Amino acid sequence: MTDIFDFEPRVDEYAVMGNPIKHSKSPQIHSLFAEQTQQSIHYTAIQVDSGGFKQAVGNFAAHKGKGLNITVPFKEEAWALVDERSERAEHAGAVNTIKFLNSGKLYGDNTDGVGLVNDLKNNYKIAIASKRVLLMGAGGAARGVLAPLLNEKPAGIVVVNRTQSKAKELAEHFADLGEISGCGYDSLSGQQFDIIINATAASLQGALPPLPDKLVPAEASCYDMMYGQQTPFMQWAARQGVQTIADGLGMLVEQAAESFFIWRKVRPDTGTVLAILRKEISI
Repeated sequence: MTDIFDFEPRVDEYAVMGNPIKHSKSPQIHSLFAEQTQQSIHYTAIQVDSGGFKQAVGNFAAHKGKGLNITVPFKEEAWALVDERSERAEHAGAVNTIKFLNSGKLYGDNTDGVGLVNDLKNNYKIAIASKRVLLMGAGGAARGVLAPLLNEKPAGIVVVNRTQSKAKELAEHFADLGEISGCGYDSLSGQQFDIIINATAASLQGALPPLPDKLVPAEASCYDMMYGQQTPFMQWAARQGVQTIADGLGMLVEQAAESFFIWRKVRPDTGTVLAILRKEISI
């Protein structure tokens, strides 16, 4: 009798959960990472209805899932659901990466901020240390990136929001990490910044927050977390003569790479994957 051995490697299951999720690039990104690093994984996108997040995570765990990415609108719910959190997830109040531990517990992390920082530093060669940074917006996107930005030791970060009280409240939450303040847009006149980051939803609506002129010198950098189009903020930056204007595609790839590392302990090369996505978007 001949023994039959199965030498096929076991495929580990991962997914991204959100609503909507149809147009997520995460399955493509993680498939490219897996191919590049020779990791045996299967990654899918799962749409979750409102009120069904906890059950969806439980179902995924029951089917031997290894990890999840979480996107809008479930990041805060994921934060509350997990058993353990990284320090950056604690500060962000949101979780976008879940790892299923062998103990059965859920470990939550937030890779959005490190994704932004890695994109700025590695892909655009923008140093954050000792720079004056303006962060537009005081919602979840802004909250998720503040701790990693402050860890880079900027000269200071100003959070600006249409509702000034929200900006000040967010700044106070992160005051223990570095020099940070909050204000409304009418307080920006006469100030200048080295880096402006748009974390508002204005670009989704084709709108531009009320930014004054002379806010940035030509050598400054302007970054929009949106990607795939020339947003009104990016167009404003061009009119100001800013030389370095970036979108958030690199942040998407870099935060995914950090999730991949948390799960697999292997760090993929983001440059090749970013180049593939950039080419597809420009077609």
